[in-house]
Amino acid sequence: MALPKEMRLKGHRTFNYIHKNSKTYYGNLMTFKVARSNPEILLTHNLTNTSNKFRVAIAISKKVSKKAVERNKLRRILQEWLIKNIQKINNHKPYWLLVNLKFGDFCNDESRLLEEFQNLMFKSRLIKWLTWMKKPFMKAVPQKV
Repeated sequence: MALPKEMRLKGHRTFNYIHKNSKTYYGNLMTFKVARSNPEILLTHNLTNTSNKFRVAIAISKKVSKKAVERNKLRRILQEWLIKNIQKINNHKPYWLLVNLKFGDFCNDESRLLEEFQNLMFKSRLIKWLTWMKKPFMKAVPQKV
């Protein structure tokens, strides 16, 4: 299932803004670039709802996998996690998130990919750990110390 249009980032001005004004969080499998939202940049795309909402872009280079099928599968896995968890929690902040997957062989290890993604979401404070633990419909992955 794809991300809803109101959660997607698009346009070169948006990505230039994120690269210049973001804080970067590094993980073993991916990096997060988090920037405060700037709805004025999206006005050129004629979007009906350009409010300060949480928006995401997931970039997977050919270095991860030469096959588009595998890259799309990874993108769908991350998007599905976002759809299930972000909209139900509904305490997200008005930030824009760019997810870049690093080079690595994790196409077959979905649990490791999702664990890293979840840990970076907590590390970047896009999701609060206490709110996460109170929700009965989600399984929390314990963080390694």
